[in-house]
Amino acid sequence: MESRQLYNRIGVLRQETGISRKELAAAIGVNYQTVGYLEREEYSPSLDLALRICSYFGLPVEMVFSAEPMPPLSREVLDLRRGQGATG
Repeated sequence: MESRQLYNRIGVLRQETGISRKELAAAIGVNYQTVGYLEREEYSPSLDLALRICSYFGLPVEMVFSAEPMPPLSREVLDLRRGQGATG
């Protein structure tokens, strides 16, 4: 079975928290180049790695990863505040 594209917000979250790729990599136990591959969506993480990333940022998996292209995080937060859910 062919794997499908996995989208993520790792780059945005990393920039918003002001940490470098090396700092994130050290925190989640991978090489800093792996963080770059993840951010460019050239590599899909294992479930274990995805959960470590989500734990680091304190977010549920669906806020960090998706099988569909993700709307800007600000849009998703606004929709949730309005009670519309992530899909609007």
